[in-house]
Amino acid sequence: MIEHGRYAIVTDQPGWHGRQLREALEAKGLESDFVRLQECCLEVQNGAPKIGIPGFEDQLPSGVFIREVPGGSLEEVIFYLDILHALEASGVKVYNDAGAIERSVDKVRASFLFALHNIPTPRTFAVRDVRQMREFLDNWFEAHQHVVAKPIFGSQGKGLKRLSRDDPHPDYDLSHGIYYLQEYIEPVSARSCDWRILVIDGQATAAMRREGEDWISNIANGGQGHPASLEPELAQLAERAVMAVGMPYAGVDLMRDRQGVAWVTEVNSIPAWRGLQQVHPENISDLLIEGFLKHCHGGSTPS
Repeated sequence: MIEHGRYAIVTDQPGWHGRQLREALEAKGLESDFVRLQECCLEVQNGAPKIGIPGFEDQLPSGVFIREVPGGSLEEVIFYLDILHALEASGVKVYNDAGAIERSVDKVRASFLFALHNIPTPRTFAVRDVRQMREFLDNWFEAHQHVVAKPIFGSQGKGLKRLSRDDPHPDYDLSHGIYYLQEYIEPVSARSCDWRILVIDGQATAAMRREGEDWISNIANGGQGHPASLEPELAQLAERAVMAVGMPYAGVDLMRDRQGVAWVTEVNSIPAWRGLQQVHPENISDLLIEGFLKHCHGGSTPS
C-alpha cells in the first residue's frame, strides 16, 4: 500500500483544467494544492539542497503534475525548469518532467528528434542568419507555393504565418532572431483539418479531428473539434512520436496531405484537453490522473 501524501498541480491560473485534475484526485481520496513556480525557491546550505514550495514546507509533494510553466525572460524560464529538475533529482516524480518539456517545447529540437527516429514530419529549416533564411526561401519558392514560419516557442497556433513568393517575410519580432520554417502541408479540402491524439503511458487513448475556418485548425484559433476514431496508422504514429521525444503523456498533432500521407507536426508536453473532452465520452482528467499516479508510484496507484 502506498502512502497517500499530497500532490502538487503546477499552474498560475487553475481554471477549468486545474479544477478537473483536483477533482480527479479527490475522487481517489487524494489531496492536492495548486503551486506557482514563481513562488518557489532553491536553497543550498552545507551541501544540503532545499526546495521551497509554498504549502509543502514540511514535506515535498508525493508527485507533481505540470499544468503550466510560465513564460518570462530566459533566466526566469531556466529557473522554473531548475525547480522541476531539482524535484526529480530529489526523488519526486514530475509529470511531464523538465527534460520532456524542454525536448518538446523547442520546435527545432522536436523536429530533429522526429527525423532521427524516422517519423514523417514536414521538411524543416531553422537558421539564425537572415541571408541564409532568404536563400532558402528563394530556392523553396521555385518549386513550392507556401512555407510556414513559426516561433520556436509557442502553442495554440499563435504566431504562425504562411509565407509565399509575394509575401516572403516572417514576423521578425516574434522570431526573436531564429527563423523556423516548415513545409506547408496542403490540406485535403479547402478547410484545414488535422488530428489531436492524446497518448498516455505509450498508448493512444483519445482522438479528435479539428477543422479550421482558415489554414490553422487549432481550437484556440477558432477551430472546431469533431469526434474521431483512433485510426491504427495515426495512433501508432502518435505513439512513436511521443516515444521519440521521451515523455509519459502528450498531445500529438497530425495531418494528412492530399495523397493521404500522415505527418506529425507537433508533440505537446502540456496539452490542453477541454476541446477533446467535448467530443470524447470518457473523463480525460481521470485518465490523466491514473497515468500520473502510476508514474509517481512505479506502476501502482494509491489505495
